[in-house]
Amino acid sequence: MKKGNRRPAPGQQDLFAAVRAAYQGATQMDNDQLYDKLASNGVIELGSLDERTPIGRTAQRHNTMKRRVRWIQQTLKAMGAIERVPGQRGTWQLKSGEEQLTAAAPGRVLVAFSTNLGLALWADCSALGSLNEPTSLVLSSPPYPLARPRAYGNPTQDQFSEFICRSLEPVLRSLVPGGSVCLNVSNDIFRAGTPARSTYLERLTLDIERRLGLFLMDRLIWVNPSKPPGPTMWACRERVQLVHSYEPVLWFSSDPARCLADNNRVLKPHTARHQQLQAKGGEQRDAEYGDGAHRLRPGSFSGATEGSIPRNVLQFPHEAGKPAAEFRAAVQASGLPAHGALMPRALARFLIEFLTPPGALVADLFGGWLTTGIEAEETGRRWVVTERFAQYIAASAWRFKDAPGFHSSFDFVS
Repeated sequence: MKKGNRRPAPGQQDLFAAVRAAYQGATQMDNDQLYDKLASNGVIELGSLDERTPIGRTAQRHNTMKRRVRWIQQTLKAMGAIERVPGQRGTWQLKSGEEQLTAAAPGRVLVAFSTNLGLALWADCSALGSLNEPTSLVLSSPPYPLARPRAYGNPTQDQFSEFICRSLEPVLRSLVPGGSVCLNVSNDIFRAGTPARSTYLERLTLDIERRLGLFLMDRLIWVNPSKPPGPTMWACRERVQLVHSYEPVLWFSSDPARCLADNNRVLKPHTARHQQLQAKGGEQRDAEYGDGAHRLRPGSFSGATEGSIPRNVLQFPHEAGKPAAEFRAAVQASGLPAHGALMPRALARFLIEFLTPPGALVADLFGGWLTTGIEAEETGRRWVVTERFAQYIAASAWRFKDAPGFHSSFDFVS
């Protein structure tokens, strides 16, 4: 291949996926076999493996492509995905039990990837206590207190309130006056062995007010039309409950009098019926309803407005469509596990736009798929997200690969 027609070097995220996939397709490989496989798969050029570049103050010449591959090799080792073959120098294999998640070491904060607007940190959420930047919104979907924990684990109903308060305390030090905290939680948590719902949400609300000094602004309702039928036992088998369709979003503020929320940022288009009402000059009636609680006067609703104020019942399906499918396929191809819970992007976008002005800083304690981060990125907000498990934060980097300034260093598992 002529020099002028050489393929560009693969990005770090693309190379990571390729190295990971190479090990999935082989039992054992030494480094030379790995380089040859990457070249034969068209990921890197064979000639690039012979090039040497002066590096560092001593200007010693090294092959940068091989160094990148070996760095990813160490990343996969730290993530628990591969291991050295005993007794064979430089030979690696997939590690048995590789589906296990790799948690961040206590007290360690390392950058997984970044963009011009945000940082994704491989760390426990307590790391946000060191933030020196004023934070306008904390938006998180914490692990629900499920009876059967998912791979990432969760607190029990009795532990949940303490867990959330302890997780929020560090980041609240940087929350601005009028800043908000939004928690997407589950309504479908039941008392053990019964169809009676748990009151853990009520306990949580009271503890957040008493312990953290936050004020409850609303219990927003997220209606999910694509939610699968359930609860299986109590609605579908025993028939003593109705099929669930919503989850609450608890919205708190540090100072209601100075709340940064502005519904002008999330106005909806007027309905055709309302537009017709405006066109004919508004209401023609003069009437009272509810003992004077509501009154219509001639000319009401005649003024032109930019849109309709949304109600506090929000309807968004789970993320679907081509972008979501491509993302899932990319994660699957990389060999990384997909997080078991997904907040819809439309819900995160609505809350971010409603509760923060452009340029504000948004934080998320439990990154998961980094939905909060990607919606903050796309709406012009700065963001910082922590995720405890290396595999999840590595997989979520796919969502940001086209963001300005994207850099996935993978030095977070050195």
